[in-house]
Amino acid sequence: MPATIEPGTTEPVAAQAAPAGPAEATGRGPWRLVWDRLWARGSARFGLVAVALLVLLAALAGPLSALGGWSPDEFDKRAIDPYLGGQPIGDFGGIGTRHWLGVEPSTGRDLFARVLHGGQVSLLIAFTATAVVVAAGTLAGIAAGYFGGRTDSVLSRLMDLTMSFPSLIFMIAMMSVARDVNRILLITLVIGLFTWPGIARVVRGQTLSLKHREYVEAAKVGGARPWRILTREILPNVSGPVIAYTTLLVPGMIATEAALSYLGVGVRPPTPSWGQMIAESINFYETDPTYFLIPTAFLFLAVLAFTLLGDALRDILDPRAGRS
Repeated sequence: MPATIEPGTTEPVAAQAAPAGPAEATGRGPWRLVWDRLWARGSARFGLVAVALLVLLAALAGPLSALGGWSPDEFDKRAIDPYLGGQPIGDFGGIGTRHWLGVEPSTGRDLFARVLHGGQVSLLIAFTATAVVVAAGTLAGIAAGYFGGRTDSVLSRLMDLTMSFPSLIFMIAMMSVARDVNRILLITLVIGLFTWPGIARVVRGQTLSLKHREYVEAAKVGGARPWRILTREILPNVSGPVIAYTTLLVPGMIATEAALSYLGVGVRPPTPSWGQMIAESINFYETDPTYFLIPTAFLFLAVLAFTLLGDALRDILDPRAGRS
C-alpha cells in the first residue's frame, strides 16, 4: 500500500499493513465432520481404539500365536499338575514367560493362543451376522417404505411375526437339530433370521419420511426408475441411521454367539470362541479363576467398545439427536 501524508505535515507516513483476513476455511465433507465429532468424544475415542486393537489381534491371531510359541490346540502336559486334577503349575493359572496368559486346566493348552483364535471366531460371526442383518433389513425396510400398499403390509406383518418369536429358544432348537453343518455359517444365518426386523423398522420409517421430499418427487418427474430413486436418492439418506444401528448391533451379536456357545449349541470344540471358553471355565472358576477372567475380560471389552462407539455414532448421525 502506498504511503500517505498526514494532514498538517509534509512527511509521508508509512501505511499500516492491512489486518490479516481470516484464514481460508478448508472444506470438510460430511463424513469428515462425523469423524471430527466422533474423535472429539472421549468415550468414542476409547471405543475406536479398543475396536481397532481387538480386530488387529484377531486378524493376526496366527502370527501372534506363533510368536508366543504355541498353537491353540497344542497340549502342554508339563504346564499342569496331574496330581492336582490337571491344575496349572504356578500362580495365576500358570502365567509366565512360557505361557503369557497361562494355560487351560486339565489340557495345558495356551490361553494366549486360544483367546486370540477365539476372538477371531467370535468377531467373524458377529461381523458376518451383522452384515446379513443389515443387508436383509435395509432391503426389506426400503421396499416396505417406498412401495407401500400390499408390499408394506406383507413385509410389516412378516416383521411382526418374526419379532414375536422367542428368538433364543428357536435358536437353541435349530442349532441342536442341525448338527452336521458348518457351525459358523449356521450361527450366522440363525442369528440373522431373527434379528433383521429391528433395522428393517428403522429403515422403513426413514424411507416413509423421505419418499415425499422434493428431490425424490423431482426424480420421479424426470423419469427416473424406482431402482435408481431407491439407490441414488433414498439409500444415501438412510445410511446415517443404518451405520449407527449397525455399530449397536455388533455387541449384541457377540453376546448372542457367546450365549449359544455357553449353552453348548454354538461353536464346537476344538474350535475356540470366547463364549465356549467361558462355558468350559465354569468348572474351574473356584480353583483357577484366571481361566474364567481372561476370556470374560476380552468379551466385556469388545461389547463395551462397540456399545460406546455405537452410542456416539447414533448421537451424531441421528437427526433427532438435536446436534448443532
